[in-house]
Amino acid sequence: MSNLVVITFDNPDEAGQVREAIRKVEKQGNISLDDSAVIVKDADGKVHIKNEIDRGVKIGTVGGSLLGLLIGGLFFPIAGLAIGAAGGALVGKMADLGVDKGFVKEVTESLGPGSSAIFLIVRNANPTAAIAALKPYKGELYQTSLEPDTEQALRDVLKERK
Repeated sequence: MSNLVVITFDNPDEAGQVREAIRKVEKQGNISLDDSAVIVKDADGKVHIKNEIDRGVKIGTVGGSLLGLLIGGLFFPIAGLAIGAAGGALVGKMADLGVDKGFVKEVTESLGPGSSAIFLIVRNANPTAAIAALKPYKGELYQTSLEPDTEQALRDVLKERK
């Protein structure tokens, strides 16, 4: 089963750093990352999306990135329509995880200038390894579909920067 995890940060670079940390955990075999997207709101309040579309064959064979389709369609509707048909069935998976355009917009609007957020769709995670990888970062767990005990451990580690 896949889980959605959304974490926000007061720093524009931190979400990207977290994605790199999670990639390392994935390479060690401690997590399976189905998709990820980083949203950065610059000092002027402009939104920049860094999607995981570069994951190559894994994502490409499915017809595109789940989060890219959803987020790109929200902020760049014409580009989103270009992806449209190829990823239409994937939107259903996003809906199963509780992600819709309204939620993505809500997260983005909650970001202040000079901040960021990361959306992760993970499965088969070793919670201990994932939480250890996040210890250097300070963020706020915005939403998750994780088990309650894992969610609380993640909230705790994100509150205290090591």
